Amino acid sequence: MYQISQFSKISGLTVKALRYYDEQGMLKPSYRDENTLYRYYDENDLKKAQLIRLLRSLDFSILEIKEVLEMVNNEEDLTYILQEKIANIKENILREKELIKKINSCLSPNVTKTESQTYEISLEEIPLTLVSSIRFTGRYSEIGEYIPVLFKAVQGNVNGAVINCYYEEECMEQADMELCLPTKKQVATNTVNCKYLPAIKAVCTTHYGSHETLHFAYKALFNYVNEHGIAVITPFREIYEKSPGMVFKGNPQNYVTKILFPYKIL
Repeated sequence: MYQISQFSKISGLTVKALRYYDEQGMLKPSYRDENTLYRYYDENDLKKAQLIRLLRSLDFSILEIKEVLEMVNNEEDLTYILQEKIANIKENILREKELIKKINSCLSPNVTKTESQTYEISLEEIPLTLVSSIRFTGRYSEIGEYIPVLFKAVQGNVNGAVINCYYEEECMEQADMELCLPTKKQVATNTVNCKYLPAIKAVCTTHYGSHETLHFAYKALFNYVNEHGIAVITPFREIYEKSPGMVFKGNPQNYVTKILFPYKIL
């Protein structure tokens, strides 16, 4: 058995850290003298201390270490945990890279240009449209994953630009969406449905530029319908007249997106 000062030297953990891990229930000494309250540690405690020290050096949080200590019984268990940590780090790196892109886009002079874009609002009658579609619930960023599926199903029968229908008026973490591709004839598969988008009367505008700045167009539309007392209904439609390709994204400032708010005749 080792006194706490000895154990500190052997384990490489400070006395302060050992007392903290004891309080947290992560590394309790095998024996505590009832009279002096001195802590004493054994070989099993040393193995746990070495694991804690390793995990701290790998930037595991206290919460993560607590879970690992409960789950790991051997080297194979630890291997699974470390592989999962690697996957989490890679996912965080991707998120950080996306954040860098967003920050860089805010530094671009094109952002100011988009804010000053003048949106022409029109009231239009949109005809009945035959489409192949995929309806799903997910993040807005997942839209691009379904576009190749639609084009593969429709093949040479494409009859217009991709349309996305949003079934909620508000912005959602998990949104109810239907991705549609106009077709010359009925096309349906196990993953793709065939239907008619109904004819509608809609308040419309066109946005020129990145999809990241579409909210400016939505603001213009909401301002218009609120000022004119127009009762809009879902699903809203976005028509991607010029958009990223399936291989290359191209210049986002060249994207053209038409936005339609269907409305009721009161």
